Amino acid sequence: MRGDKALASLSAPLSLPGLHILAIAFTLEVSVGKTNTVTALNNSNVLLPCTFTTCIGFQDLVFKWYFNTTELIYHGKIKTKATEPTLVWKNPRVEFVGSTTKKENNISIVLNGVEFSDAGKYTCHVKNPKERNAQHNATIILTVVHKMVETDNTVTLIIVGVVGGLIGLLILFMLIKRVVLFIIKKTQDGKKECLVSSSGNDNTENGLAGSKAEQKAPPKA
Repeated sequence: MRGDKALASLSAPLSLPGLHILAIAFTLEVSVGKTNTVTALNNSNVLLPCTFTTCIGFQDLVFKWYFNTTELIYHGKIKTKATEPTLVWKNPRVEFVGSTTKKENNISIVLNGVEFSDAGKYTCHVKNPKERNAQHNATIILTVVHKMVETDNTVTLIIVGVVGGLIGLLILFMLIKRVVLFIIKKTQDGKKECLVSSSGNDNTENGLAGSKAEQKAPPKA
């Protein structure tokens, strides 16, 4: 029993720092946008976007860009939120175009003079010492083409037009149906009123029981 209590007392404090580190690690996020694929024309310049967020801020943050996981193409540091990134090393064809003093922590780069051999994976890696060296990264897949292919949306527009027309016809049909039913109902109600009125007139004229003719006094002899 004493051994179990001692083990419990040792394990409880050890679990708390582990949970604390895990919670901190998840505050750093790196993103390359809504899509992780970029297509560039041969001999053009291509933007490789990357932003990061952190809930507790950053200090002496380090960010790097890698080509195909291992080849370093850009290395930068950021002292604080109030300062812009400083260059440590970069590939001559790479240009930093981001900013971290604005609302968004942008560490995007531009790759100049894209060649077919540049196609591959570009990883944006961030390390924040303020978060106990928490690290996070995101990857963009670059495709280089000889000619941009324009997307033909004609078929899509035709389909959308046809579907929209069918929906419009259906709505029109429902409106017409409701109007016709309303007219029929009104016509039937009018016929019922006419039948009741004509029935009362016939009883009066023919002198049937309950009519005005029955209420007349008999002629005197």
